[in-house]
Formats: sequence, C-alpha cells, structure tokens
Amino acid sequence: VQLQAFGGGLVQAGGSLRLSCANSRRTVSNNGMGWFRQAPGKEREFVASISWRGSSTVYADSVKGRFTISRDNSKNTLYLQMNSLKPEDTAVYYCGAGRYSTARSEVSDYSYWGQGTQVTVSS
Repeated sequence: VQLQAFGGGLVQAGGSLRLSCANSRRTVSNNGMGWFRQAPGKEREFVASISWRGSSTVYADSVKGRFTISRDNSKNTLYLQMNSLKPEDTAVYYCGAGRYSTARSEVSDYSYWGQGTQVTVSS
C-alpha cells in the first residue's frame, strides 16, 4: 500500500479545501481509512475516519459539522472536504489505512500512512 495525500494549501479563515488521498498500489477497499493531523510541537491527532463501505463515519468534536470524509473505492481514493476553516486547523494532514474494516480514531489502529499535506489557515 502506498498512500499519497494532496490538496493542502494556504487559505483564509472561513475558506474551504478538499484533501485527497490516493492509493497507488494494493487496494484498501476492505479497510477503514482516516485522516489525522499534526501541528508543530503537538502529537498527531484524529480528525475523521470512515468504514470500508463508507456507511459509517466518525469525527473529532473539533471538526464536526465543518469537515466531511468520504471515499470512492472504485478509484482507491479517500477525501476530506474541509469547510469553515479556522486558524487552529493549521497542521500537516495525514491519511491512513486502518487495520480493520470499521472507522477508528486511534493512531495505533492504522498500519499505513501517506506523506502528509500542509494546510495553513490564516486569520
């Protein structure tokens, strides 16, 4: 499995970005997937996750109602639509492929990671 996240950038507060995570090798259509983020000096934190069929999603409280996770298994691609962005959303965002088919929120539940994409929200 090789994951590559892209779509990050610089945006003003209140703006939107859409992140994508493409898997260029073995399919992970049977795996739950997730997005995490890491700000400078902080630990990697959970953002959102989705089950392998896309029927179940989990969100961190800090992004509920603003972010939407989705996946297209036919394209081996995971997405994160981020709306109403805030300066505190600034971080490197990582996509991960989980060890299980369900939506999980712990770093230890993920076995593969993409290289990360920077999201910077200016005030």
